Amino acid sequence: MRGGLGQFRDLNPNQPGQWPFLPRLTVWTGVTIIVVVAGWFLGLSSQADDLQAARDKEPTLKAEYKTKLAQAINLDALKKQKEEVQTYVTQLEKQLPGKAEMDALLTDINQAGVGRGLVIDQFIPGQTETKEYYAELPIAIRVTGRFHDIGAFAADIAALSRIVTLHNLSISPDPKSTGGGLSMEALARTYRYLDPTEVVEARKAAGPGKDKK
Repeated sequence: MRGGLGQFRDLNPNQPGQWPFLPRLTVWTGVTIIVVVAGWFLGLSSQADDLQAARDKEPTLKAEYKTKLAQAINLDALKKQKEEVQTYVTQLEKQLPGKAEMDALLTDINQAGVGRGLVIDQFIPGQTETKEYYAELPIAIRVTGRFHDIGAFAADIAALSRIVTLHNLSISPDPKSTGGGLSMEALARTYRYLDPTEVVEARKAAGPGKDKK
């Protein structure tokens, strides 16, 4: 067998299988190193791509984190606001009379005028308008009396425990009065909640599109 360096002489590149042991070992080692280095560079390149992708996502992730953090901080405040809104809605619902209480409310409105010394010239309930969850009753009103009594009557209506609103107010001199009396015409609107049966009927009347809401 030739010496170490001698084994690298007169090598036939077309027949590497016939090379001496040392050249074959050297080539095998070199190929192994090249493969390992190439794999390392490929892995490094892939890691660099992953790192860049993570960096690209960083602003979005930070924004999401800030949003979620703000939501978490405000969660208690939002819960409190929801409770306050629910309490307010409940209070409003309590101000709506039921069907059986409407006659008493109409009496209260009438008595508010009488109590202020007004003459009730007209007090005509109109046709009930049924909405999805409540009913609205318009009342045509005409009263005559002194200016400050009419103003006090309007204030008394607003102060009723039930919700009553005045619309289309018109005040003019009372032609029948000799002492400077005034006549006020207005459309009062009062509201009541629907009982369960009326709610079902109102939804049916509204049609399938409304019922799905």
